[in-house]
Amino acid sequence: MPPHRTRRLSPYLFIPDQLWRSARSLLIVSTLALAGCATTQGPQFADSSPSRLARDTYLSKTQSDPLGAYLSRQALSYPAAPSAQIGRDSLVATALSLLGTKYRYGGEAPSTGFDCSGLVIYAAEKSLGLKLPRRARDIAHKGKAVKRTELKRGDLVFFNTLGHRYSHVGIYLGNQKFVHAPRTGSVVRIEDMDVSYWRKRYNGARRLAAIN
Repeated sequence: MPPHRTRRLSPYLFIPDQLWRSARSLLIVSTLALAGCATTQGPQFADSSPSRLARDTYLSKTQSDPLGAYLSRQALSYPAAPSAQIGRDSLVATALSLLGTKYRYGGEAPSTGFDCSGLVIYAAEKSLGLKLPRRARDIAHKGKAVKRTELKRGDLVFFNTLGHRYSHVGIYLGNQKFVHAPRTGSVVRIEDMDVSYWRKRYNGARRLAAIN
């Protein structure tokens, strides 16, 4: 019987090759599940639409872990004087407390799950006492427009993921990261706006009056 081979991860940690291969396979199978949530009313887009085909292509090629990468880089950097940032910090903290909550179309609460706009309106109401419209495209008319080069933590970022403007929304965290509820089968998580998929579909940001 051949001896068990091991893989050395550090001077003190050895993992059997069989366990390493299993873990690697699990990581590959657990590819990123993302894309725009349907927060508009009316009939849904066909599964064969160009937007959904683009999404599926993106998902099939993406094997990264944005949340893990984000946390490992400690991307958030809070100011020394948080008193001037209470509103935006509270909004971000509320959204981050919901990481891992399952996606649900039409969902507006942690107990049931969230879609993209559901997450944003829940976080805004809990942290700012602000009631936002239900649909992402209506939220896109609140507050004031912000240039991408002037984004600050707590700004709302919008994407065209379903073939029309403002079909997806998330909350900006800083360092080109945002938190959102991606799609059915996924959970609230953090993404990188510099990833090609999101960079191509980004179409604006708004700053809520409560955090100006």
